[in-house]
Amino acid sequence: MRALMLTATGLSLVMSAATGVAQSRTVTDPATVFKAKPGSDYFLANYKQVTAWLQQVAQQSDRMKLVSIGKTAEGREQYMAIVSSPENIRNLDKYRGISQQLALAKGLSDGQAKALAAQGKAVVLIDAGLHATEVVNAQSHVQLINEMLTRTDAETTRILDDTIALYVFANPDGLDLVADWYMRPADKTKRNSNTIPVLYQKYIGHDNNRDSFASNQPETTNMNRLAYREWFPQILYNQHQTGPVGTVVFIPPFRDPYNFNNEPLVIAGTDAVGTAMHERLLSQNKAGSVSRSGAPYSTWFNGGIRTVGYFHNQIGILTEIIGNPTPMEIPLVPAKQLAGQDAYMPIAPQQWHFQQSIDYVKEMSRAILDYASRNRETVLFNRYVMGRNQIQKGSADSWIVTPKRIDAAKAAADSMKKDGGGSPLDDLTGYNSRDIAPSSLYRTVLQDPKYRAPRAFVIPADRQADMPTTVAFLNSLIKNGVEVERAPQAFSYGGKRYAAGSYVVRSDQAFRPHVLDMFEPQDHPQDFAYPGGPPIRPYDVTGYTLAYQMNVTFDRLLDGAPAHFPVVPDVITTPPAGRVIGNGAAGYVVDHATNNSFILTNRLLKAGAPVYWLKQGVTVDGDALAPGALWIPAGGAAKGIVDTAVQSLGIDAHAVAAQPAGDTIKLKPVRIALVDTYGGSMASGWNRWIFEKYEFPYTKVFPQELDKGGLERKYDVIVVQSDVLGREGRPPQKQPDPADLPAEWRTALGSVTSEKTVPQLASFARAGGTVIAVGNATRLGPEMGLPVYNALSSVDAAGKRTPLPGTKFYVPGSVLQAKVDPTDPLAYGVPETLDVFYNNNPTYALTPGQPGVRRVSWFASEDPLRSGWAWGQKALNDTATVIDGTLGRGHVYLLAPEVTQRGQSYASFKFLFNAALFGPAQVGVGTSTD
Repeated sequence: MRALMLTATGLSLVMSAATGVAQSRTVTDPATVFKAKPGSDYFLANYKQVTAWLQQVAQQSDRMKLVSIGKTAEGREQYMAIVSSPENIRNLDKYRGISQQLALAKGLSDGQAKALAAQGKAVVLIDAGLHATEVVNAQSHVQLINEMLTRTDAETTRILDDTIALYVFANPDGLDLVADWYMRPADKTKRNSNTIPVLYQKYIGHDNNRDSFASNQPETTNMNRLAYREWFPQILYNQHQTGPVGTVVFIPPFRDPYNFNNEPLVIAGTDAVGTAMHERLLSQNKAGSVSRSGAPYSTWFNGGIRTVGYFHNQIGILTEIIGNPTPMEIPLVPAKQLAGQDAYMPIAPQQWHFQQSIDYVKEMSRAILDYASRNRETVLFNRYVMGRNQIQKGSADSWIVTPKRIDAAKAAADSMKKDGGGSPLDDLTGYNSRDIAPSSLYRTVLQDPKYRAPRAFVIPADRQADMPTTVAFLNSLIKNGVEVERAPQAFSYGGKRYAAGSYVVRSDQAFRPHVLDMFEPQDHPQDFAYPGGPPIRPYDVTGYTLAYQMNVTFDRLLDGAPAHFPVVPDVITTPPAGRVIGNGAAGYVVDHATNNSFILTNRLLKAGAPVYWLKQGVTVDGDALAPGALWIPAGGAAKGIVDTAVQSLGIDAHAVAAQPAGDTIKLKPVRIALVDTYGGSMASGWNRWIFEKYEFPYTKVFPQELDKGGLERKYDVIVVQSDVLGREGRPPQKQPDPADLPAEWRTALGSVTSEKTVPQLASFARAGGTVIAVGNATRLGPEMGLPVYNALSSVDAAGKRTPLPGTKFYVPGSVLQAKVDPTDPLAYGVPETLDVFYNNNPTYALTPGQPGVRRVSWFASEDPLRSGWAWGQKALNDTATVIDGTLGRGHVYLLAPEVTQRGQSYASFKFLFNAALFGPAQVGVGTSTD
């Protein structure tokens, strides 16, 4: 395990504690550092101020150690304050080791686990400030830490003795940004935290709470390392804002559904802690807490900081509190004034101050710490029990009952009744016998051997279309504490031969729920307000199987697993090195199927070296390469760039004696404009991260620049991401008054509009430019004049097209299977069948008899769902998802699926990459050949 990184102050504290030197009880009040009292109306402390205070008190108190858990995206230290009793602080490594042993549960007996639980301290991780405009929680952190360092009452002393609290600042970059922005106006009544000009995480803003299972961003990786590779806290408290209108705070229990991979005890434990939090607030006459139906939050989705914990057997608490340093009003919502099981004590409408919210958060934090203290041995031992249970399930035949299996059992029961079998309990009263099925179906259907959960997954080293992407998938598992093994030599199992370097991920490990959730499809239940009624919107997406999104080839082993191989010790920093195959001197041929081939391409173009795509498939050195393989003539900078890429990017390059026969497409350097909006588009931010990862040059542009026209003079490609236009039917986000902004941000204001922007985009394309629209932004295609229409729509009597209602069609973020034409340059390197991420996006039909468009990818089934929830999905059949449209001298490419979904859908990145290079390659050459 990676050792904790200590700051200088933290190291000093550990040394003095170890030598028994008493620490000063005088702790600097944060107000003396901030020059204002934290929690005051109209005041926010920024991260620089918080850090300065933490570094001071780390030297003053023997109850605290300050550590950095890593760097942020902008290079700040991400600090964590460890708070406990002086004795516990002196023995942190001991208690961290106990927490790890119990969480992983490996090799422990129940008796040994109970003995460890008796010795251990409950570890509670409390994060704050993840969503930086949710300003209550980071300020609350400061007050709570200060109180835990200075108070001497019996409860505080007991909590310090029994627990180790980890206080993490989850988004330091955003905390500085938002606090500094809020404090700008001298007139305090003009201060607000809702008009910041950019995303409050460098690339992804609010999606920093959607990144946990992929772990793409550094802050996410830091938090995952802390939680699942170093400290293994039994309870995680993820603090958020804003509470449901007319209330003060949402606290668990959560509403259904909960993910069927989760250990049941983790859900029960979460409910128990949530109930204790409500109870503490009620005991202090703090009204306005709600649960379950009071908000949309569930435990289904794996991508959030608190939800990923469920898949690691960790109690996970989410709260959503109201509050702002600018005083606010709690409005009267009549429906919220009725007490019930999900809203014990309604709150009266009133003016609300910042400190009131902070007081709630502090008491909720204390409720968790108090629960952990009073139930110390139980929460420690239960963490072991959950890990033990998962290891046992992964070591034997086991089944996960999902809605599809329930439907299968019901269908089998109905079939038996039709055959004259009747119900086995027709003669019983007090039962609805229609709901009862023969008990034999439990074994034959619910425990059908075909539907056993896998004992292990094998990732063959020699069957990956894109090994570097497969390594990225494995790294996401490793970052989440999953044990991954690598075979040093070839082996056989289950009648198959696996090459050396193949990976094995076993199910007999404590974090089995996370393993299954990353490899196996999610089966979200049909969730409607009532039969025939509207769908109930999920908390987030419903299907996200990462192995599918990244096109990882793997085998599911149902009957056992091979002998153990060495465990991969840490994140794999570089993929396995590629090879230069052959010794020809004419140039190199490189497969298009590897995403990293685009890094190579961009390096060559930047160096002025020629790069071509081969339009026909080619066989080189016995390897059959699909259309689109790179042809790189020797000479100039090519050899050095190729040699480096082979070693560091995991790319094979065939050194050939002559240029392969057939037509080619010559690539050229491209000038990419990536459209963004004031406040920041998250989809565009993810696109920035992807472009930088694959070394595409780009420039951010805003609607005002687009509206001025003349775009072809500056850019070759314009990319419009899914959320830049907003959701159809929803009003655009309100923007600040330009007079209230610094001059440098006024040019970012504005929106992409049909009246001003679309004509300029169409003009750009007609002049030879390439417009790439992704996801919901593809509705630009018909507006720009492409002869296509949204196939998921109906026509009213007036001839107007209206999207299908949710009662007829609803796919709220799922993985679907699409067909692809891999001979089309937009699809070079993409397999014929591809799993794509789809989120209620439009798909398209081509207007009959109209030239200038062709479909590159389409749905070819009435049941394309692979993972998640799809209602009315047969409407997708035979509709186009990727379209190549010609407009004048240029092109408009419609990529309807979310091809860059949160940096996870690696397998569909190529649609974007190919489009960015292919469109400009056709301009000015008369044909697409060279």
